[in-house]
Amino acid sequence: MDKSLIRNFCIIAHIDHGKSTLADRILELTGAVDKRHKGELLLDDMDLEKERGITIKASMVRLSYHALNGKDYILNLIDTPGHVDFTYEVSKSLAACEGAILVVDAAQGIEAQTVANYYLAKENKLVIIPVINKIDLVNADIPRAKQQVINVLGFKEEEIILASAKEGMGIQDILERVTQVIPPPSGEIIHPLKALVFDCRFDTFRGVVVFVRVMDGMIQSQTQIKLMHSGKTYKIEELGVFKDLKYVKVDSLSCGEVGYLTANIRDPKEVVIGDTITELKNPCLHPLAGYRTVKPLVFCGIYPVNPKDFLNLREAMDKMKLSDASFVFEPENSHSFGSGFRCGFLGLLHMEIVQERLEREYNLNLILTVPNVVYRIRTRKGEMLEVDNPADFPLPQDILEVFEPYVSLLMLIPVEAIDAVCELSKSRRGVFKSSEYLGEDRVKLIFEIPLAEIIVDFYDRLKSLTKGYGSLDYEFKGYLPTRLVKLDIMFNGVVCDAFSSLIYKDKAMAKARALVTKLKELIPRQLFEVNIQAAVGNQIIAAEKIRPLAKHVTGKCYGGDITRKRKLWEIQKEGKKRLKQFGKVQIPQEAFLEVLKI
Repeated sequence: MDKSLIRNFCIIAHIDHGKSTLADRILELTGAVDKRHKGELLLDDMDLEKERGITIKASMVRLSYHALNGKDYILNLIDTPGHVDFTYEVSKSLAACEGAILVVDAAQGIEAQTVANYYLAKENKLVIIPVINKIDLVNADIPRAKQQVINVLGFKEEEIILASAKEGMGIQDILERVTQVIPPPSGEIIHPLKALVFDCRFDTFRGVVVFVRVMDGMIQSQTQIKLMHSGKTYKIEELGVFKDLKYVKVDSLSCGEVGYLTANIRDPKEVVIGDTITELKNPCLHPLAGYRTVKPLVFCGIYPVNPKDFLNLREAMDKMKLSDASFVFEPENSHSFGSGFRCGFLGLLHMEIVQERLEREYNLNLILTVPNVVYRIRTRKGEMLEVDNPADFPLPQDILEVFEPYVSLLMLIPVEAIDAVCELSKSRRGVFKSSEYLGEDRVKLIFEIPLAEIIVDFYDRLKSLTKGYGSLDYEFKGYLPTRLVKLDIMFNGVVCDAFSSLIYKDKAMAKARALVTKLKELIPRQLFEVNIQAAVGNQIIAAEKIRPLAKHVTGKCYGGDITRKRKLWEIQKEGKKRLKQFGKVQIPQEAFLEVLKI
């Protein structure tokens, strides 16, 4: 294949700016799909993606395009997510491309993740094509969007393409620009094979399907290959490309091409995203740089409701890790739930999506504990501990100093919402750093804020205060000293570790009261009295009681001496005492989910 006619590019944007719809129109224009499929978001193939209207996994497809200059090009397109929690998926895609289409909503303008993705693409030295999408909307403000793209991102006006993915306007202009300005892939076919593993999926019949971008040399079917990171060797069984939304077998992939391979790899742990594939007989000298390891920001415990599902959960997580390298987990035990896993995520939406995928795709029923971030604790013995689980929190007398993670929070909001957003940020212990006006009606705010304060409901509150026009992005900055306590929730004197959390000392009282009040509403009445208590160390700081269910034990007594009734009441009283001592409080699953939002 003529390498000069290959173009590898991806589509990047803030969430809900029309990436997936644009990808669909490109598929239609290049003849990859029939126009009858219009409006189906073809590259968002998960039910979860279609339901929520967001892209979760980056999707790759190969297209053929006959350009106006008479040449036939091969286009490898990758559609990427837009939410901040899935930035790792974007960075993976960028490493496999030479160019990117940056989409901006004509009504919303530039938002936080637009800026973040722009800088990610610049870091990867990609050619960026700016596109203002949704120009057909009634509330589209094209001059304002253009001015923002010019002022904030530094593009020239003639570089900007106006389009409407919904109506199919401007799509050919975008493809023509792709063929003109995005360079063909580098690399030489005469060099030893060097291919980047940029994604994987698990197939029940074929095992692990590995998606690769060939950087140097050529890969052929039946070739003996070696994974340089793990040192494992395999024989390729099937080689192909994902063309017209179908897996199409090919005999070889040469440098610059993107495709997939299968090699009867049954253990998902054997493949690492970012690994380098080379030929066993004629290996390359040095592996590719791969991807920087992403550190999870949010941790929680995931346990099967039925303990028998533990092995099924482990197998499901191994397969999930294959397609989502930013998800990490390790086994742990809980007094309340038995065996489970401590899992790390890039954010709360990421955590929610992983839970839903595990439950839907692998038919599991799961319980999640309260999310926590990673704290660093210096003990009096001079040790520096990293704690993400409240169960591992040392005794107060053993702690010398506690540090918590801070992030640089970038928010793009309407001017009229400045006061409300600043007040929200300061109530979450945020420290104002800078502001910059982007035109007449938008402002960029930067705060330094503890990560623990923004992972749960900060984004929802921001959207509410800005009537949906606010957006945020954050970047990890470092650890700063803090005052931290462990908040325990007890039911009849027994600590339920699923509700334990690490919290800033000054907010412990308010959080404790909110928790016990919410749990009183959510937990159904039992046959015995339930005492709900919130404690910091040995001190009870909030409490509520759930009255027992009443049973009319004397209902069968008609007349007679009162002593008979008293005897029955005494027996009932003793029974309730025994139940309270040995009875197990039944906590519904929705209680665990509702507590996450407090």
